[in-house]
Amino acid sequence: MAHTYPPLNVEVRTPRLALAGASDELLERLVPVVRAGIADAEPLPFDDPISFYADSPEREWRWLRGIWAGRGRVSPDAWRLYFAVLVDGEPIGMQDLIGRDFTRFGTVSSFSWLAPARRGQGLGTEMRAAILHLAFAGLGAREAGSDAFVDNEASNRISRGLGYEPNGTDWDTRRGEAARIQQWRLTREAWECRRRDDIELAGVEECRPVLGIAEP
Repeated sequence: MAHTYPPLNVEVRTPRLALAGASDELLERLVPVVRAGIADAEPLPFDDPISFYADSPEREWRWLRGIWAGRGRVSPDAWRLYFAVLVDGEPIGMQDLIGRDFTRFGTVSSFSWLAPARRGQGLGTEMRAAILHLAFAGLGAREAGSDAFVDNEASNRISRGLGYEPNGTDWDTRRGEAARIQQWRLTREAWECRRRDDIELAGVEECRPVLGIAEP
């Protein structure tokens, strides 16, 4: 079903999965995954503040409110696209694309999570490759950034494997405890060297005006 709001109609399809604009219907289907807990394993993957460390049902409420609020704060200076990750039609996680001052700098960053039972299957890499294709091929990005706690080897391995280069370190907190963050940078030129030809985009042209992005 087509939505009135173009970002909800954006889709990115790979041979293994699809990213679909996170409509309320898809969010509702993801609630059981969030309720079951996705941030219980060590090392803790998320920085503060984040709803995933709260107790249920506050966890689900805060998670939904955060996405609803983020969908409503959209301008050429700051936007965030939220996608449900679908494997065989089943929602198993989320992949977001974030732009700040995109029209000026062309830079994006990403955020993602997966249901614990679906980790370790290469889906995290596939999700990131899909969102990078949207950023570079669909929206004309110049550079993509990422970061993860230095002990979050799964996320850092994905960045290395997709051609990101280390871009310094910083500090953040998780559950109130300080921890070092590894930052990563992927240029358009580096992405072009690994560009895939099996990723399809839909609904992007109609979405660009919402984000204040001109035609490429």
